[in-house]
Amino acid sequence: MTLHTPRSRALGMHLILVLVTFLLASQVLHAHDGVLAPTESATPWGGDYFPNTLLTNQDGRQVRFFDDLIKGKVVVINFIFTTCSDSCPLETARLRQVQQLLGPRVGQDIFFYSISIDPLSDTPEVLKAYAQRFKVGPGWQFLTGEFEAVTELRKKLGLFIEGVDNGRNKDHNLSLIVGNQGTGRWMKASPFENPWILADQLANTLQNWKQPSVEENYADAPEIRPPSNGEELFRTRCASCHSLGPQDGQGIGMRNIGPDLIGVTRLRDPAWLNRWIREPDRMLAEKDPIALELFQRFDRIPMPNLRLDERSAQSIVEFLQEETDRQQPLQAAQVP
Repeated sequence: MTLHTPRSRALGMHLILVLVTFLLASQVLHAHDGVLAPTESATPWGGDYFPNTLLTNQDGRQVRFFDDLIKGKVVVINFIFTTCSDSCPLETARLRQVQQLLGPRVGQDIFFYSISIDPLSDTPEVLKAYAQRFKVGPGWQFLTGEFEAVTELRKKLGLFIEGVDNGRNKDHNLSLIVGNQGTGRWMKASPFENPWILADQLANTLQNWKQPSVEENYADAPEIRPPSNGEELFRTRCASCHSLGPQDGQGIGMRNIGPDLIGVTRLRDPAWLNRWIREPDRMLAEKDPIALELFQRFDRIPMPNLRLDERSAQSIVEFLQEETDRQQPLQAAQVP
């Protein structure tokens, strides 16, 4: 019987390691002869996966989806149609905020694409007028193409939902998709996402680098105040277009799609305001004079119908009242 001493076992393990090292070295040498080793394979999300769909942008220029728009780039992509009265204006306003935060990097190392799902209506001229109403900057293209080709593109991007995108109406997946084609990192995002988070994903996470953090003491962190239901709804649904006072983004051009709402509860009838939050499209159709005046004053961008119930709308109104009272307290009544 052969006895396996600790020395013999160690020698055996050494021989195994030498053999593994030799095999790995041979793979590397093989790669240098023109064959990629398994660890050096390219991302699967390349030209073999994405269709090279022919699209036309708002300036009438034809581009190919893979070759011209996403190859080797960090991008954010969403699908819209310009006659949408609910989610699309909200998405566009939110992305405009992200563009403002990213500044000149949009068009240099980060690119925005909004693709129409209604090519019959959304001609390049219509898309250009839509972009101008939202005051979008350089580096953001609005595109249209053949309906079937755009549908196939949505499926490849994971932004097509069977049963919702049925062709009989314009309901569609509300998600955005952000990614770095070169590294194969892709993720979905909500149009209700905080603009700073989206900007950080595009500027840092997907660029595979981060600015060095500045050391701070947790003892100095401010106390977090839990938001009310009305504030949460305002921040996620309304803050894409509206600010609350001079320190809430209005001054840097992030939230000037619609009016600043400090003082609105003192200006408008509460019942009118509640219904305006719930049914802006119906009030415009009924030619409500205040609704029409706001529509004309703010570049004919319709306020979206977010399908809020009366209770949710009232919670937003109450939050607007609380914030108005906090920032602009009424003077105490003078005693005669």
